Amino acid sequence: MIWEADFLLALQNIRIPFLDVLMKGATLLGEHGIVSILLGIILIMIAKTRKTGIEVLLSVALAFIVANLIIKNAVARVRPYDAYAFLVPAVTKPHDFSFPSGHTVNVFAAAVAVFLNHKKIGIVALILAALVAFSRLYVGVHYPTDVLTGAAIGIIFAILVHYLIYPACEKGIRKLRAKKANG
Repeated sequence: MIWEADFLLALQNIRIPFLDVLMKGATLLGEHGIVSILLGIILIMIAKTRKTGIEVLLSVALAFIVANLIIKNAVARVRPYDAYAFLVPAVTKPHDFSFPSGHTVNVFAAAVAVFLNHKKIGIVALILAALVAFSRLYVGVHYPTDVLTGAAIGIIFAILVHYLIYPACEKGIRKLRAKKANG
């Protein structure tokens, strides 16, 4: 879609050194899901936030499988800089497909999982997730629809984990414990 290329060109035209540094740093927060995974592990180690940590890791893992392993390869959308010669990325060019944004998927999955359990810190996590998502546009490696879809996938999986998957697992564990205690 040409409007997406126009939008990315407009962002490219407003790049300044300060924002370049900020956006490159922000984009690193979503790299390979490392920060999201570390957050989940840290939360699991604290008894009070163990449930949140489990939800973060489940949300990130399930969203990664669907977005990066299934959708990305099925859609096979080329990166904007490969489609439009006038777009120049501000970071090293990724070599996988563009749709959806994996960085955005994982940071939104983690942020929403935190938000659903701890509203105040979750708001901070959502702001950081939005910054990471915007950074993917600013550095020129994703189309706006890649980022919007990535956010939607992350949000959906965090909600599914919080309201369906985690409670179902918890119920199954209670049944097993009751069976073991009675058996």
